[in-house]
Amino acid sequence: MDRLLPEMVRSTPTTGGRGRRSPALAAALSATAALVLRPLVTRAALLKLRRDVRALNEGDYGPVLCNYAQDAVLRFNDGEHRWAGEHRGKHAIEEFLRQFVAAGLRGRITELFVCGPPWRMTLLARYDDEAHDPAGAQLYSNRTVLLARLRWGRIVLHEDFYEDTRRIEAFDARLRELGR
Repeated sequence: MDRLLPEMVRSTPTTGGRGRRSPALAAALSATAALVLRPLVTRAALLKLRRDVRALNEGDYGPVLCNYAQDAVLRFNDGEHRWAGEHRGKHAIEEFLRQFVAAGLRGRITELFVCGPPWRMTLLARYDDEAHDPAGAQLYSNRTVLLARLRWGRIVLHEDFYEDTRRIEAFDARLRELGR
């Protein structure tokens, strides 16, 4: 194994018989772990998000809500609609999700990007959502980028960026016409 490592990595002597590794070796091992683990973390996050979104699509927002820290903030675009503004704390986010489900919105994660260490992770996801009336006619469709900042696996900040924010207002107006 020593023959495979550069001279600078294996040349640092150990002290006190403890076998301490050189800083260069520690850096090389960390970089290797990051390269190997990053795709696994991204894949695990994608599988979990897709499972949570399936539950949300079925009317169960609990799995999504569990991902938020108690003091999390969800920022949704401003406008003349029921979801507008900043939703602070898990209780406010729960109300947001309750209204999301009640509106009949359904979506799917199509892409995911994850970066950063577990204590300061950033997640970007493409989320396409839509809603239909009872007869099956499409009431709404939009594309979104979700930006989430996580701390140890819990969302502390969530922001949504929509392709067309006017569609949200038109959808909410249509829901009011339908008495929903």
